[in-house]
Amino acid sequence: MAGFVSHFTNRLDAKGRVSIPAPFRTVLARDGFEGLYCIASSHCAAVDAGGNDLLAEINKRSEAFAKLSPDHDALAIALFGASENPRIDGDGRMTISDMIREHTGITDQVTFVGMNYKFQIWEPEKFREYRAEAQRRALAMLSGQSSASSQGEPV
Repeated sequence: MAGFVSHFTNRLDAKGRVSIPAPFRTVLARDGFEGLYCIASSHCAAVDAGGNDLLAEINKRSEAFAKLSPDHDALAIALFGASENPRIDGDGRMTISDMIREHTGITDQVTFVGMNYKFQIWEPEKFREYRAEAQRRALAMLSGQSSASSQGEPV
């Protein structure tokens, strides 16, 4: 398997660092991205993180807008100007920044959630709540039930 899968919860150390799960570090190393790309999710209390695969998806979506247009500029500011590139130290740890703390509510533990081409960074209890709703929505979509919440809205 080439992407980010499963989920892991780790504790922050006294300096505000957390170990990125080893399987996720392996995917990042294969990806070749130096460090980590992080952006606040637009639809949930998580931070999207990854490397070249995540950036390729963001670039693909931004190409739908004419460059130098107000829509493209707004999208570029939201997706690139508000992003962060934390470094991963030699022990596989990253520092949880103020942006990540404010968007997620993380205090002492972090849940990393694999999503194939990216992973998300969550406050553990918020992830548990979101996962329950996401599983309900996914089962409805897979069973062919039609509802407003399963008509292509992001999960």
